[in-house]
Amino acid sequence: MTGRKPPKVSFRWWVDRQISEAKDRGEFDDLPGTGKPLPPPTGNDAATDWVLRRVRAEGHDTAALLPPALALKREVQDLPGKLAGERTERRVRELVEDLNERIRQAYRNHLSGPPLTVALVDVEETLEDWRRSRATP
Repeated sequence: MTGRKPPKVSFRWWVDRQISEAKDRGEFDDLPGTGKPLPPPTGNDAATDWVLRRVRAEGHDTAALLPPALALKREVQDLPGKLAGERTERRVRELVEDLNERIRQAYRNHLSGPPLTVALVDVEETLEDWRRSRATP
């Protein structure tokens, strides 16, 4: 553990000195990934890239990283694909009503982040679309 930064010394100098001393002690030798190239940037900020790669590598859904307003919008967009795997009208109705309730709740709670621009999903229209998709071979 390092000591406290001495007074009247710049933070940058102090950090550079800590790193230099650690290198001299060999604390950076044989680290995992040594000698391997960095992954190519995607044009986003590096921290975001790292988090996205990590979340995907561990098999998690990246939608969890979205602000609530955008997550709801994405959920509405992905709804037809989600409903395609459902077997009963009752279950489709439950899923759409649950989504609508969460949209109503978001409007009541005035979420932080981007503005909420998601409309409620028409349950009957969605059920009709679901029925048509099941009737098509």
